[in-house]
Amino acid sequence: MWLLVLGGTAFVGHAIVQAALSRGWSVTTFNRRRTGLDPAGVSAIRGDRDSADDVSRLAASERWDAVIDCSGYVPRNVLPSRASWRLLPVGTSSCRRSGVYADWPVRPLTEHSDVLACPPDAGPDYGEDVEDGPTRYGYQKAGCEAAARLAFGDDRLAVLRPGVILGPREYIGRLPWWLRRVAAGGRIVAPGSPDRSIQPVDVGDVADFALQCASQPNNGAFNVAAPMGRDSFGALLGACTAATGALGPEFVRISDEELLRAGVRQWSEMPLWRTFDGVWRVNASRALGAGLVSRPLAEMVRDT
Repeated sequence: MWLLVLGGTAFVGHAIVQAALSRGWSVTTFNRRRTGLDPAGVSAIRGDRDSADDVSRLAASERWDAVIDCSGYVPRNVLPSRASWRLLPVGTSSCRRSGVYADWPVRPLTEHSDVLACPPDAGPDYGEDVEDGPTRYGYQKAGCEAAARLAFGDDRLAVLRPGVILGPREYIGRLPWWLRRVAAGGRIVAPGSPDRSIQPVDVGDVADFALQCASQPNNGAFNVAAPMGRDSFGALLGACTAATGALGPEFVRISDEELLRAGVRQWSEMPLWRTFDGVWRVNASRALGAGLVSRPLAEMVRDT
């Protein structure tokens, strides 16, 4: 299998490249080399997707069986109208933060939920940030999906919409924040109910599913998340305790209402804690039925 990865050096892209190399695939990456080093074993092409000349040079360099786009954030740079692309794409999108869905995090989601409206040729300034609602990031990602569909058609495109991605090399600091806090011990705020369902997905599982979509006829949109109801916030804190070997941390349960009255910012000041109904109700049954494997929460925490 000959695979092109746009990006490939940071978090999800790095995991995809490593997973592909472990399968014996031939992997080419296209990036600016600003966010990390390419893994050993890849053929790296340097360039900027904002540059028409660089994109044209990439498209003319060779043929691939599939391309996985991990760096598409601006719709007009996903729409490959400036070069004669000869690629079978697997596009990646995301429902992190407000993401492509108009109702996240307020309402539960399926792949049929309303998606934000964004033109396929939109520039980086399209959209707006609304507190606890749509974000410019979400509008842009929705536009990237529209651009990929316009360029390649639904039959040749799989769109992955991951929820919260955790695991090794995570750079946002959600799970590392909790691991460091639990390792420090003492009295630790445990937000809300310990039974609150959570659905983080491991970066390695996202990578494996992306490669499956690249090599098999899986097309359309896929919500990529752990099964609803399997994992809980209390289990996450327990896994952090086990993974760090922390001695006797004291988890102090503080209700959602108390934290909100105290002005604690959801999601940022208290990572992974958010009270809206739709945050952890992302239906991923289509991806799970198509072969997505979601590893145990404790394994993901330990590996991180």
